[in-house]
Amino acid sequence: VQLQASGGGLVQAGGSRRLSCAASGRTYAMAWFRQAPGKEREFVAAINWSGGTSRYADFVKGRFAISRDNSKNTVYLQMNSLKPEDTAVYYCASRRGSVPEMFGQRYDYWGQGTQVTVSS
Repeated sequence: VQLQASGGGLVQAGGSRRLSCAASGRTYAMAWFRQAPGKEREFVAAINWSGGTSRYADFVKGRFAISRDNSKNTVYLQMNSLKPEDTAVYYCASRRGSVPEMFGQRYDYWGQGTQVTVSS
């Protein structure tokens, strides 16, 4: 499975952005991670195949929402109330299992990343 992330860019603090991740084939659980300069990669959000179960990192709860459209093999990350500390490269990932895991090592496929920069 190949993943193609898109939607990144420059946005002002308090603004919104929607990321998309298109998969080349069927996927099961999918997730978004991010990595800021000089920091380790961290979990952002994950969703199961049906979209009925999702998980979020504490720092994005209430601001970000993950969703998916299986007819398009695409997962989305709607980001609202963006902060400068949200600046990072955002990566989508998928795994062969159904559980939306929070640990990157449990994902089998990764996209190339899309840069999100939030200006203050």
